[in-house]
Order: sequence, then C-alpha cells, then structure tokens
Amino acid sequence: CARVITQLFYSFFKTLIGQEVVVELKNDLAIRGTLHSVDQYLNVKLLNVSIVEPDKFPHMQSVKHCFVRGSVIRYVQLPKASIDVELLQDATRKEAAQQRAAK
Repeated sequence: CARVITQLFYSFFKTLIGQEVVVELKNDLAIRGTLHSVDQYLNVKLLNVSIVEPDKFPHMQSVKHCFVRGSVIRYVQLPKASIDVELLQDATRKEAAQQRAAK
C-alpha cells in the first residue's frame, strides 16, 4: 500500500521536472527552486535555489543547487497551473478501490 502511494507521488513529481517548486523541510527551512530530478525515494534535486526566509537561514544564501533527501521533506508547494486535479482524483479513487478489494 505505501509502495503504491510512493509510486503515485514519484510519477506525479516526474511530471513537474523543470517547474519551480517550494520544498519545506522538517527543520522549517523552505527552499524555492527548479525541480531538476526526483527518484523513487522522493529525493529531489533543485537548481537555481533561493531561501524563502533568508533572514532565518543566512548561511544558506550562497547555495545555488541542492539535493534534498526525501525523508526530511515536510511539504512540496506546487505551481497551481501544473496540478491536474482530475488525474489526482482518479488515481486516489483507484487506490481506494484497490484497498477495499484487498480487505
């Protein structure tokens, strides 16, 4: 079940490559950048990064590209125009139906 959900997110994030996203980490650092790559563990590589709150994290201002381990990501803010709500709803319905069938 968790693997299917991870694959769903992985497939979705692959469609966002090349778009600007904001990745919020569990330590409250928020990084804005262009999504360059994502792997099956939901690790992401961002290019042309900037820190959302540079006053809180001044030591991060010189970072231009970064790799973020998936396990430290709290949220990913996506560009509204890139979200296909119907596709996500369909995938969620299919997942729920598979879970019901497995019980």
